[in-house]
Amino acid sequence: MEHLEQFDAAPYIDTPEAEAILLSDAFESGDATYIAHALGIVARARGLAQIARDAGISRPTLYAAISGEGDPKLSTLLALTHALGFKFSVKAEAA
Repeated sequence: MEHLEQFDAAPYIDTPEAEAILLSDAFESGDATYIAHALGIVARARGLAQIARDAGISRPTLYAAISGEGDPKLSTLLALTHALGFKFSVKAEAA
């Protein structure tokens, strides 16, 4: 059986526009696991240790938030999103 390497998208998300597209798609999906994964890709692309410092959270808290297995607090998501230079926006769904 052939062994497949796990793909890491972080090296390819190399512009703010690419980051915004990925994060927008994740948040629009409403899938918490995808959102955590997308935040993790962008954080890894920028450097996890620096993002954790900028967000004012510990590295273990950051790792747990982007693992897709936990349920991070809203304050953690807000801090992480702010540290990445993005902000949340809310719009009404079409009826």
